[in-house]
Amino acid sequence: MHRSNCCKNWWIGRVYRFYRDGFRQMTVGRQLWAMILIKLAIIFLIFKLFFFPDILRSDYSTDAQRAQAVRSSLINP
Repeated sequence: MHRSNCCKNWWIGRVYRFYRDGFRQMTVGRQLWAMILIKLAIIFLIFKLFFFPDILRSDYSTDAQRAQAVRSSLINP
């Protein structure tokens, strides 16, 4: 049992070192990943603001009313 746990940790360490060393040696790739992450953050913020309005806040005035509405919709579909 100890041997399998040791080998599992060794395998995870190899995978971690593989990716760590690969990302350290990147030059252009690092900038591309940064651009991708920035674009994703902007896209999700725009979706959140414009396409997913807070319906519960507009329909109910207090947190207790919102919680009750969620509970009732989960229990009585």
